Amino acid sequence: MALQLPESLTKSLEAVNGFDTAAFENVHQSGEQIVSIRTNPAKFADTATSLCHFNELIDAANATALTPVPWSSHGYYLPHRPFFTFDPLLHAGAYYVQEASSMFLEQALRQTTHLKQPLKVLDLCAAPGGKSTLLQSLLSAESILVSNEVIKQRAAILEENISKWGAANVVITNNDPAHFARLENYFDVMVVDAPCSGSGLFRKDPHAIEEWSENNVALCSQRQQRILMDAWPALKEGGLLIYSTCSYAAEENEAILDWLMQQKEVSTCRLQLQQEWGIQEVQSEGGGYGYRFWPYKVKGEGFFIAAFRKLSGGDYYEDDSKKRTEQLTKTQEQIITPWLKQTDQIQSLKQKEAILLVPNHLFEALPNLQQSLYIKKAGITMGKLAHNELVPHHDFAMSNYVSNAIVSVALNKEAALQYLRRNDVVITNNYKGWALVQYAQQSLGWVKLLQNRVNNYYPKEWRILKQ
Repeated sequence: MALQLPESLTKSLEAVNGFDTAAFENVHQSGEQIVSIRTNPAKFADTATSLCHFNELIDAANATALTPVPWSSHGYYLPHRPFFTFDPLLHAGAYYVQEASSMFLEQALRQTTHLKQPLKVLDLCAAPGGKSTLLQSLLSAESILVSNEVIKQRAAILEENISKWGAANVVITNNDPAHFARLENYFDVMVVDAPCSGSGLFRKDPHAIEEWSENNVALCSQRQQRILMDAWPALKEGGLLIYSTCSYAAEENEAILDWLMQQKEVSTCRLQLQQEWGIQEVQSEGGGYGYRFWPYKVKGEGFFIAAFRKLSGGDYYEDDSKKRTEQLTKTQEQIITPWLKQTDQIQSLKQKEAILLVPNHLFEALPNLQQSLYIKKAGITMGKLAHNELVPHHDFAMSNYVSNAIVSVALNKEAALQYLRRNDVVITNNYKGWALVQYAQQSLGWVKLLQNRVNNYYPKEWRILKQ
């Protein structure tokens, strides 16, 4: 479908480095759709397994139907867009449907950061979760990712996607950027994928054209400055800021780099590119390096990204006097132990009625985070205790912490979709009790097998509604 671009947009971009009016209009009128996904390395044992699944998903006869996104370790282009909702492995968190250009965040992080060391990372504007799941896959197990979304409804979507990803070292927060100033000098890395005018996504979302205006660009630029200024104290000295937008406007990109370099003590980070990628390196008037993704040069949508090193600040003060979260009694520990893989890397604790599983390093960090932020979710919610029995949470099913001794039930695709619709599922098994439902060796959630029926415990709010 040809898109009618605002004339004021193309006029406003004429002075932008690398802009080609004819090529820009042609690519938007072509109707071409770029589809890409990123696999979850914690869910697939190897790349070959994931490639085999996706060739099945797209009904392709050979592996050449999938091509890697060149700047991503786990990203792949699909030849066309399948109906992802009807793939059970999407709901299992085995992959994330993510725009290819935004996967370049991996290069910005790899080329500037020692990823094997423990890091504290903030994804400030995180919903729906694409960049957070990407970050989590790159970080060491000893790192902490704080994934924040200021809008409550979008924070719920973020929580769903992080839960499906199965990560234990993530804290989901619902805070204004200004709240992070309470954690002064805390984070090693801060990612700000800033709210923007969205012109880079016109091909992907034609309705975004109706929202675009020069006034909106100006408002977004002001908002981006406020977000950066408010959260800036939370980044430690020597810490890395990664700033990105899905806008073409210089006011939201190069101008923000110049503003930041005028306001704060920073050094710009220059990244290495491969010529065949088609990504354009630009410099702002003040000398800040940025990277533009034009859809007529790259296989992806419009995107801009830049990285800076913070040159001033101090050390974070750790207050050990803060109250610890309530731990389980010995009796409670005995109830949950048979459910868990044996590991000395996690702690179990209580939060109201819920039992949480958190890595040791996150357990130590939680009191300070709780003191400063509103936390929606931390680690893995294992479940709750009722009548000396664990009622397992869906979050736990998505994790890698479930003991291999727990009974699992394999479903074919049709039965898996019935389960995901929260419909009745027929399971012939002599076992009675809680069981994991799996499809293609990936967990989808819990059922309870009773004498005459199967109780489906897939989260009601996440169920597939389409038939």
